[in-house]
Amino acid sequence: MQAALIEKPGQPPRLVDREAPRAGPGGLTVDVTAAPITPLDVLCGSGTSYFGVPQTPYVPGVQGVGVVRAGSSIAAGTSVWFASTAGMQPGDGSMRSVATVAERDTVPLPPGTDPALAAALGLSAVAAWLGLTWRGELSPGEQVLVLGAGGVVGQAAVQLARTAGARRVIAAARSEAARTRALAAHPDALVHLDDADDVDDLADAIRSACDGPLDLVLDPLFGLAAVAAMRVLRPDGRLVNLGSSAAATAPMESATLRSSSLRVLGYTNNALSTQLRSEALTHVVQEAAAGRLTVEHERVPLADVTAGWVRHVDGQAGGRIVLIPEPVLLDSQET
Repeated sequence: MQAALIEKPGQPPRLVDREAPRAGPGGLTVDVTAAPITPLDVLCGSGTSYFGVPQTPYVPGVQGVGVVRAGSSIAAGTSVWFASTAGMQPGDGSMRSVATVAERDTVPLPPGTDPALAAALGLSAVAAWLGLTWRGELSPGEQVLVLGAGGVVGQAAVQLARTAGARRVIAAARSEAARTRALAAHPDALVHLDDADDVDDLADAIRSACDGPLDLVLDPLFGLAAVAAMRVLRPDGRLVNLGSSAAATAPMESATLRSSSLRVLGYTNNALSTQLRSEALTHVVQEAAAGRLTVEHERVPLADVTAGWVRHVDGQAGGRIVLIPEPVLLDSQET
């Protein structure tokens, strides 16, 4: 079968031929139909993540979509989303034609689910949904600002905030390409983050886009954009941070936090129970099936994994790159 293999931390994976794996007790054999390249994959593969240097060689891919070939409690032929700990713990991930996964880490998908879209949404949409609702406590009628709205988390958050009952959703993005992707999610207003020279200008731009109090900020950026957004939040407003794609630190002002009794909350998918993650994944897939949720994504053959990985790292991808493996036939003994 085809597989992407990282042989040395910091280097992109290359395509290799490998023997198809067999699932052990409590596991499933899955024919992979879609495997996204995510920021977490790249971070783990770099060898610089907080999980430590991965044991190489390994097949990357912290999530994927596939069809169950063999298992116990989930019927063969069932389409599933699945998670892996590839790059975080020893073992292989989703970027291969056939994968073995723990049954507890799978979520059955409704018939007719688009595998590539489900893979593109995956944990990014889960973070958007739970960052807004579980962590951010979004209530119907509130006004929401989504920073980094051109990314997959941001695109999903703009749409999911509206379906959760937000009165008004404001998108904020940096580059022209990111703003184009953000606009495709149909926000009520768009803030150009790269047009402002400092925190004061950023805060003014956000304030101008608001219609009344700003209740909640979803922040995958951090840095100056987060500081500016906090200046605009109403008293007792909330900022949920789930990333640092703009900066690792933010020069927060004590007076801003104290004068408005703001809440700054952290979010990570790693804190989720298996049940909560499954419920959230099911919700976002249902929203996608209903036509209320989509994100920009690009289908790339698994054979082109090296070039796709490099484009992701260089920021040259038009959206989430989703790898599509070639189907493989297994011997009857392996099924």
